[in-house]
Amino acid sequence: MRAFGFLSFGHYGHGRGPGDPSARDMLHEAIELSVGADEIGVNGAYFRVHHFARQAAAPMPLLSAIAARTRHIEVGTGVIDLRYENPLYLAEEAAALDLISDGRVALGVSRGSPEPALRGWEAFGYAGSTDPRGADLARPKFEQFMAAIRGEGMADADPAQFGRTGKLAIEPHSPGLDRRIWWGAGTRETAEWAATQGVNLMSSTLLTEATGDAFADLQAEQIERYRAAWRAAGHEHTPRVSVSRSIFPLINDVDRSYFGLRGQQGRDQVGVIDGFTSTFGKTYAAEPDELIEQLKGDAAVQAADTVMLTIPTQLGVDYNLHVLNAFAEHVAPALGWRPNTDGPVEGYPIGHQA
Repeated sequence: MRAFGFLSFGHYGHGRGPGDPSARDMLHEAIELSVGADEIGVNGAYFRVHHFARQAAAPMPLLSAIAARTRHIEVGTGVIDLRYENPLYLAEEAAALDLISDGRVALGVSRGSPEPALRGWEAFGYAGSTDPRGADLARPKFEQFMAAIRGEGMADADPAQFGRTGKLAIEPHSPGLDRRIWWGAGTRETAEWAATQGVNLMSSTLLTEATGDAFADLQAEQIERYRAAWRAAGHEHTPRVSVSRSIFPLINDVDRSYFGLRGQQGRDQVGVIDGFTSTFGKTYAAEPDELIEQLKGDAAVQAADTVMLTIPTQLGVDYNLHVLNAFAEHVAPALGWRPNTDGPVEGYPIGHQA
């Protein structure tokens, strides 16, 4: 692990008080949290994207506000659901965000997870899927999105305006943005596909596979297969790899009251999501010395260059900054962490093994 960030689901309620923030509260607190995390040295501020739910749904305004208020922290998503997106409009927004942030983008995209709405992407105007999960919409949109941010022509020029024919690229263009795109992969095979596409790997908070292996070991195998596929594809640059974990250093009595019991009962879970038997990772909650040893034994944490800490946003800015600061001060240095002031995060050499 070289870097860590926080992953927020952006939950909000009705604004009735502490623990029940309004949508406005959630957005303002996300910006405040990101500013504080930037000052601590945290490497990334990442947000889930969900639709038709009381959760974060429109990442670009939020990430742009964070980028404008911070200096070093990476801003990104985990992940944008491409079923709901216009790929060319997303490419314009992503390029603008990358320029505002001076290249501090880590934009995770994928097919997305189940949403509350039945075929909700159709309400957004994207019909034609023959898959009940809409999976056949995502990859063609991804291909068009990647071509657009790489500066390829997307639309025919109007000779009446340009005096010539040919293809026009989307604007603005942000050079190198394609190397800051991540694919959120929930299986080993999808990770291998992401490698062939030349994009970074954002290993999911759950894997839609259950082999009997521990979640961390299954995820480490996914990362290994991704890197092997990357080598085989012959890409010239080094990719990034992230995993997400629920990790809580128990520093004081408040920490122990919130998460001490979860740490004692922490274990992987297996359930069914989106029709697939899936494996979910456990919660880590322990005293710092014990936590360090547990995380050193997590093969996927050791294999990834970046760890995203899922945070309980309902507990407010101050408590979440306490969690991030405790991890930065008492745990992360023993795992190889480099604060954001050391510069942009680099992936491990492609031959790196956990």
